[in-house]
Amino acid sequence: MNIIIKKNYLFFKDYKLKCSVGKLGIKKLKKEGDLATPKGLFKLGLLYFRGDRNKILRTKISKKKIKKNMGWCDDIKSKKYNREIRFPYKYHAEKLYRRDSLYDIFINIKYNSNPVIKGKGSAIFLHLANKNYKPTKGCVAISKNDLLKILPFIKKKTRIHII
Repeated sequence: MNIIIKKNYLFFKDYKLKCSVGKLGIKKLKKEGDLATPKGLFKLGLLYFRGDRNKILRTKISKKKIKKNMGWCDDIKSKKYNREIRFPYKYHAEKLYRRDSLYDIFINIKYNSNPVIKGKGSAIFLHLANKNYKPTKGCVAISKNDLLKILPFIKKKTRIHII
């Protein structure tokens, strides 16, 4: 059973959930910083979560607690482009431990991961939406309640199909 993203909706099992995607929509040819969500069928990686903001997460996929020094490299000059990193870090990277709640729980969408192609796009996540479902920089975002609803049904073999 795959998760399907179509425009501003996420379909999974019997659920049809509101979501937001990249500010410039869904594109087949994604580039770093283009504000688009990549089109395609992707595996899911780890579930990351803030332990101080989430206690029990019912899930069948591997999870990792977010620490204050964790980030995700989005700098094409780095050998660790599109990978988790630790701060301090000499290249540009996005902080995973944030003041806002967007990354309190997220799943890494395995886009541009094997092999990693520099400049093709990085840090594509299924993360939490803000109250207004504001467009993302390329990720897919849903409400925390909705993510907690579907999380117990997501398995290692679950894929995300962005169309």
